[in-house]
Amino acid sequence: QVRLVESGGGLVQAGGSLRLSCATSGFIFRLTAMTWYRQAPGKQRELVARITSGGNGTYVDSVKGRVTISRDNSRTTVYLKMNSLKPENTAKYYCDTRVWNRDWWGQGTQVTDSS
Repeated sequence: QVRLVESGGGLVQAGGSLRLSCATSGFIFRLTAMTWYRQAPGKQRELVARITSGGNGTYVDSVKGRVTISRDNSRTTVYLKMNSLKPENTAKYYCDTRVWNRDWWGQGTQVTDSS
């Protein structure tokens, strides 16, 4: 069974930083691309960043230069480091992967601006 467990969210002031983690199990992590999404209140879920199995990251324009996606294959974990956080980054952040022809999601981790 594929399992994704996000953590690392919390209250953060504008300009602060957070590192989100997504621990995974149940599939061959090192061969699988991973994606971070977020969903702000009242808005649709949007893609934030994606990392290929080879470690190449791509980002939505609004976070470029402030966000870094990375992976640790030995820990089967994907990370999202966010710097210079803005109030509009308040959202629930989810990691996602596509395995066996379907998408799998974690329960999400909440990031909230405390300014």
